[in-house]
Amino acid sequence: MTLEYDTIESLASRLVQIPSENPPGEEATCAEFIHQWFTDRDIAAELLEEPDPDRPQVGARVGSGAPTLVINGHTDVVPPGDHDAWTDGPYDGVVSDGRLYGRGSADMKTGLAIGMLLLAAFADRLSTGELPGSLVFHAAMGEETGDPGTKTLLEQGYDGDHAIVIEPTSFRVATSSKGLAVYEVTLTGAATHASHPEKGVNPIESAEPVLNAIQEYNTELINRGTGLCGTALASVTEFESGVGSNYGVIPETARFIFDRRIVPGESLESVDAEVYALFDEIAASIPLSIEATRVQHYAASDIPVDDPLAVRTRELSADRAGADTKPWGIEAATDMRNFINDADMPAITWGPGSLSQAHTVDESIDLAEAALGYDLLTQLTEEFLNGAITDNR
Repeated sequence: MTLEYDTIESLASRLVQIPSENPPGEEATCAEFIHQWFTDRDIAAELLEEPDPDRPQVGARVGSGAPTLVINGHTDVVPPGDHDAWTDGPYDGVVSDGRLYGRGSADMKTGLAIGMLLLAAFADRLSTGELPGSLVFHAAMGEETGDPGTKTLLEQGYDGDHAIVIEPTSFRVATSSKGLAVYEVTLTGAATHASHPEKGVNPIESAEPVLNAIQEYNTELINRGTGLCGTALASVTEFESGVGSNYGVIPETARFIFDRRIVPGESLESVDAEVYALFDEIAASIPLSIEATRVQHYAASDIPVDDPLAVRTRELSADRAGADTKPWGIEAATDMRNFINDADMPAITWGPGSLSQAHTVDESIDLAEAALGYDLLTQLTEEFLNGAITDNR
């Protein structure tokens, strides 16, 4: 039987053509395609309905025993926005001048394709015992919104000794990543008719000192110094007031989202304490009440920069791709945290493609770079399974 989608270009393009937007969480069709792709090649893969039966994910394993390397990717992509703003449709999967275009091409369906092809390439040698150990593949749901996709795959037994989280890092090796705490903040004043605003308290106008204090707090965080993944940060990412009301009403409340980026070494408890103290202090000096509630959190993560897989990946990436060898952390949050924080398993974030392409209009990836990524990952996997990359923990 002749099988389709056995090259990086064809497989990555097909994956891009399957919309899997999150929000709202439409990964099912993409996960089902990946599961069938493995099934067609007699590779045992599981379509898992945890943690959400409407958003299945895929776990696959070839070989048995140690050492075990996990290749992790995610099926979800952020919405593409206005389709008319794209040169081609965001889900056309067009290849032009050696680049694949479309939502998810860089972040990170080309990475998924590389991982799938890698598992297929090693399947026979691992299944027969020609190579020791095993190779695990994740096609996780919910990475873009911090859902427990990868965490659940690990809990379901798709774990190992080391992991590579494929993301578009231009072959730089990230051994740390930021975390995030998100707070919903409500400012409450007093509603009144807009013809006599002096009889009320306008939460929009009175929000100015709140926003100024947040800017000052952000400056303080930056001045604390930088680590491998940059500085802690504080931002307002949404603000709304008076929505759905009559135009002639001074609103009673305003609501905003406060985004606090967490760096390794900061605990959730310490961040919560800072944030709540900040808003208590502001509330004492303005004619508004302030209520802040944390609505989302995931921790920062890091491993030693001299982790053996990180060291070897840096060496190979520098030698064959000219990548920067300086220790580095990724400023975004990735599922690397689930390996490190939840499974006590060392992991790096690494892969072809540029982070600057992620979430953009006309997102794209250089297919020659993707092919090099596959070659590098093949060599790393071969060395890891043969014991040439050792973990002396």
